[in-house]
Amino acid sequence: MKIVVIGGTGLIGSKVVAILEGQGHEAVAAAPKTGVNTLSGEGVKEVLAGADVVVDVSNSPSFEDSAVLDFFQTSTRTLLAAGAEAGVAHYVALSIVNCDRIPDSGYMRAKVAQEKLVSSADIPYSIVRATQFIEFVPGIVAAGADGDIVHLSPALIQPIAADDVAATVAEVSLGDPVNGVVEVGGPEQFRLDELGRDTLAAQGESKEVVTDPEARYFGARLDERSLVTADGARKGTTTVAQWRQRAGQRA
Repeated sequence: MKIVVIGGTGLIGSKVVAILEGQGHEAVAAAPKTGVNTLSGEGVKEVLAGADVVVDVSNSPSFEDSAVLDFFQTSTRTLLAAGAEAGVAHYVALSIVNCDRIPDSGYMRAKVAQEKLVSSADIPYSIVRATQFIEFVPGIVAAGADGDIVHLSPALIQPIAADDVAATVAEVSLGDPVNGVVEVGGPEQFRLDELGRDTLAAQGESKEVVTDPEARYFGARLDERSLVTADGARKGTTTVAQWRQRAGQRA
């Protein structure tokens, strides 16, 4: 089976390619550095020729509201048109858990726009919604910093390792299209403020975390379950402590 992974040289994409190749499939990593640009259309038709599945795990180079919306809309339209012409039988897109419940975030609005394009196209599809990656937790914590004080919401968060996200995306890409959403999150839930304290301690940082229900998450206000999956969703297996140990951090 030929599976084209858009964003195939990135954090998730490179892992998906490795998993699929390890199972004997023809997995093609497509990205600007391989001559495939989904904004300009360069190389898209060529790389999709003969493809059975397209997996889109690409990301916008800019998170500014209008730029990220333009990226996901333009890129997705380009891929869907080329995929339909190539006879692709399954379109898999990576998205974010509860993106449709956090409208204050321009990035989340862009992911919702992407999902709408995928779900309204003629190609059978699967949307994999994942929670926030463990790899990104330090950046989430840092975003709440004001000098030596870090303001974080007490909302729940369910971080998942990139390895587990990639494994889910690869599994879904090899299955039948669900024509809907598959949710996956980490095996544990934490209060974001508490995870922030643990993260800073693991990094040897002495900044103070202040619990602040009004603290914004990249511009968005959170409710208690904005960042966690619904009951019955899939779960990864890697705990935060295990991930830190593998990364050489203090647990």
